[in-house]
Parts: sequence; structure tokens; C-alpha cells
Amino acid sequence: MSAAQDCIARASAPAQDADVTGRLARGLGPGPFALVMLFVSPRADVARIAAETAARLPAAHVVGCTTAGEISEAGYDEGAVLALGFPSRLFAAEVLELTDLDRLSRSAAAAAFLQLRQDLAGAQAHLPHEFALLLVDGLSLCEDDLASALAAGSGHVPLIGGSAGDGLRFRETLVLHRGRALRNAAVLSVLRGLCPVRALNMDHLHPTERRMVVTRADPAARIVQRINAEPAAREYARILGKDPALIDYLTFAAHPLAVRVGGRYHVRAVQRVLPSGELLFFSAIDAGVVLALTEPEDLPAHLDRRLSQLAGPVPPVAVLGFDCVLRRIEAEQKQLGGAVSEVLRRHRVWGFSTYGEQFGPLHVNHTLTGCAIYPPGTQLAEPG
Repeated sequence: MSAAQDCIARASAPAQDADVTGRLARGLGPGPFALVMLFVSPRADVARIAAETAARLPAAHVVGCTTAGEISEAGYDEGAVLALGFPSRLFAAEVLELTDLDRLSRSAAAAAFLQLRQDLAGAQAHLPHEFALLLVDGLSLCEDDLASALAAGSGHVPLIGGSAGDGLRFRETLVLHRGRALRNAAVLSVLRGLCPVRALNMDHLHPTERRMVVTRADPAARIVQRINAEPAAREYARILGKDPALIDYLTFAAHPLAVRVGGRYHVRAVQRVLPSGELLFFSAIDAGVVLALTEPEDLPAHLDRRLSQLAGPVPPVAVLGFDCVLRRIEAEQKQLGGAVSEVLRRHRVWGFSTYGEQFGPLHVNHTLTGCAIYPPGTQLAEPG
């Protein structure tokens, strides 16, 4: 077993393999594990995998979600089930299940998160490094409120995560916990361990001077009805110089929009055009927001540069990545999928393509968000 596998066990299996759980169990090894995290292609029998893995894997907790594509030893992957195991000799974990997200009590969620952290710290004080991983229903429309609410209970602990996907179908996104596949729900895993962790959040986009203003919106539904007082899809297409009838997810991946928040631009990605000509967004949007068109850097070069920065003082044993599905679409559209996959493989990134990424109090798009995990005893520099 390699040093990397010894710290973070990893396994993969074809989604439609009749023995997918057995293959994952054999690939992970005997454990035991404080936590196993699953990333499940929507092509799989998700309910069966949820039940079988909870019963058969040697783990105190098994959580997971469906994906818009996987990131494995192959780089960008499709039609797979991935498992990441956090060994009990290095980690301890507790899991908070959050259901009925549309009726979420922000104060109760923050208090439950804080209590879970305090309980884990009290029981595992010898484990110095703490972080939290959030998986959330990507069609719930609740990720913005949830990330903001949980941040109140996170203190200085890295809080990162991804929104469950459903390929490019946008019909059903599920999170997994206690052998069940859940809708309108999230699972928050709090870990303490001997392995230092460094959070990451990156995008390769730069805002331009080409701006537009949202003049009518339905923020609860994440729908923009008017841009610059014109029908939203038509005006977006006009600014791009495109036929409104031809804009689709490829257009949105190639021409992301960003909003300035807290001195930094964050993408507000369009999911699709509605039959009404309105634009449905992946994340929070409201009237009065000024959106900037962005221009991308070379995706594989930027990714390699940023991931290489994680290699000091020693390379991480694993990088857990929540990567926006729009980045995958952009890479494939520009015929860069192979180059991006090579970078992901070389930097040991495992994870999945998401409908959105959570980083601290923010729900964002078009980013790679995640964490780098280092060998026990590694001394990481304090963030500047």
C-alpha cells in the first residue's frame, strides 16, 4: 500500500457493476474508517449502493452524493462510483444530517454544527486538525442559505463542499447517509485528524468591462427575468453577439458571468434557458446585481500552476476536489479534457463535478474547491 493510500484510502468501480460494493470494499482495504465518502454516478442504482455500502463497508459513517461526473485515477471520469476512506487510526468523524432544507432554521443549523464540533473536540482532543465537508442536494435551491447559516458555527475551521449533480439532466440529485438516498437534504461531515489540511478555492476567470444589470428577478427560484430591462436570454445573447435561439449550456460554460462580493469576483453561473426566455441560475441572484462577463485563462495551465502551489513543504497525499460541471464542459468544448485530466491525475485529485461549490459562507460556481491533505507531522505555513 502506498503512503498516499495509507493516509486516504481510495477505490473506484463501474457504476453498473453487479458487485460495485464488493469492489469498493476490496479497493479500500480492511479499514476501519472513521468516514467513507462516496461519489456516485447517476447511472448507478443509487438507492441500492447507499444501502449496501452502509451495511458492508467497515466505517463508522458512510456519506455521499450523486454527481455530474467523477474525478478519479483517470482524471475526468464518467459512469463510476468512487469511495474515499478516512482511516480511524488517523481521523475521527461525526456527521450532521440536515433535512427539509426549504424549511431550514439558520440558527438551529449553526448551533447543531457548533455543538457537533465541540463534542468531537472534547472526545478527540489529541487530534489537532479539524475540517468540515458538506454535500448538499444540488437542485434544492437552498445551498446559498445553508452555506451562510453553517458558517456561523464553523469558527476558523475550513468549511468546503459540493452540490450533488445529475449529469446534465437536472432531474434528481441525492445525498447519501445511513443507507438512504435523500432529496432536499445535506450531510455535513466534521473531521478531526493527525493529517494537516489546506483548503483551496480557485477559478481561472477574469472580469471584463462588459457589464449588465439584472433588472427583474425571482431570487427564491434563482430566475432572472430581465437584464438591462430587456428579456434576459435575449439580452444576454445580444451582448455576446449570438442568436438567442442557439444559447445553451455550452454558451454558459464559455461565457460565465461574475458578481463582485467582498472585494472578489465570484461566478453566478447560468444553468439553462427556460421556455419563457428567462435564465435559471445555479446560485443566488437578485434584481440590482451587476454582472460582468469574464474571460478565461488557459484552464489546464492555470490548474497545474495552482495545484503545484500546494506542494510545499511536501506534496499532499491526496486532494479532495469539488469541481464545477461548467469547468468540465468548458474543457471538453475546447478539447482540453485530456490535458485537464492529466493535471488532475498528477496532483492526486479525487472528487466529482458539481452543480455548485461551498467555500466558507459562500455558494459559488465555476470553481475547483476542496482540500489538500498532508502526511501526519507536516508543518504547514500559516496563511498570509
